[in-house]
Amino acid sequence: MTTTPDRLDLPARRRRNARLIAALTQLIGACAEAAGTVYRPIAAAPPDQEGVEVNLLPCLQVSLSAAPLLDMARAEDDARWPAAVARERAAADRTFAARCALAAAGEVFEPDGPLGPHEQAAAMELASAGEDVAARWRHDPGDAAALVQELVASGEFTEDEVLDDAVDSAVLTGLLTLQEVRTASDPSAAAELCLHAVPHIALAVTLASADLD
Repeated sequence: MTTTPDRLDLPARRRRNARLIAALTQLIGACAEAAGTVYRPIAAAPPDQEGVEVNLLPCLQVSLSAAPLLDMARAEDDARWPAAVARERAAADRTFAARCALAAAGEVFEPDGPLGPHEQAAAMELASAGEDVAARWRHDPGDAAALVQELVASGEFTEDEVLDDAVDSAVLTGLLTLQEVRTASDPSAAAELCLHAVPHIALAVTLASADLD
């Protein structure tokens, strides 16, 4: 694929998002370890023992610490690459304006939002594109990559902003799964939720590392 102007001189995504990728990887390990603190005592107990005592605290700690951990990692990545951030924002401003113009031309909007109607439609279109890419990537990465290329070719999106929103979509699903740990009916259910979050977090790692050029 030919590199677009918005991609020139930008770092590889795995370097641009290095702190986020490291934090996501750390979170995957923490989820597995937290689940292990529930399952290991059960596995070690005699077969006829009932009422095995387990430690639920690590599951709760993962649930509570995940979002701040990822927010901090994103901020650190931005601080490490200020020039890249500036170029990304300038490119995002251009594509946002293009989507606003399209919304204005077609009067595609939802009223009464926090933004103006056309701006709201433009923001929602990007979020929807990211969700679609993340959903497709789970089952067919090639199809998802083709969708990204199609979106970029329209002039209304950049590759990075679509992939970044796909990362956000995968992360959000993982965080919502971890949030359910706090209201789990029993320790085993909490451990299972920690493990259920892992595929979503792993997908976020893949998307944060993906370069389609």
